[in-house]
Amino acid sequence: MAREAHVGILDKSPYYLLKRAAQFAAATYASHVGRTGLTARQFTILKAVEVNEGASQTRLVQVTGIDRSTLADVVARLLDQGYLHRRRRSDDARANTVRLSAAGRRAVRTNSPGVDGVDKDILAALPRTHRKPFLEALGVLAARLDSDDKAAAANKPAARARRRSAK
Repeated sequence: MAREAHVGILDKSPYYLLKRAAQFAAATYASHVGRTGLTARQFTILKAVEVNEGASQTRLVQVTGIDRSTLADVVARLLDQGYLHRRRRSDDARANTVRLSAAGRRAVRTNSPGVDGVDKDILAALPRTHRKPFLEALGVLAARLDSDDKAAAANKPAARARRRSAK
């Protein structure tokens, strides 16, 4: 998508620039890994399961930052495609544990070099002196989101209690 017209104030908008950067990252991913049919979100979940073998889907939400319903939908697709196995936890019938299948392990192994190439190409698009500060800034934003999520989760029981007492 060519941008021929100057967008004025949007060129200085962090939100707009992050959206454009996300478009660049998505296009880079598609050029490296997209031909395998594995989406970035699918790869993220498979990689998270590899690192957190046997984790609950709730834990995978925490690890990946993908919302609960989206993660459940993607996990269901990965199960249908034979990349994952899911089992009810023996100590909590409401929770599922997720493990990679042999096909899931192969998918992670064969797609990892392409995903590494995505990261390298994204950083290569920046001047060398901007790369470390760029990653640090993204880390600050991600940490802020994690902090906000934890605060919201801590406030849920208090909010429920306030609603009950208001009845």
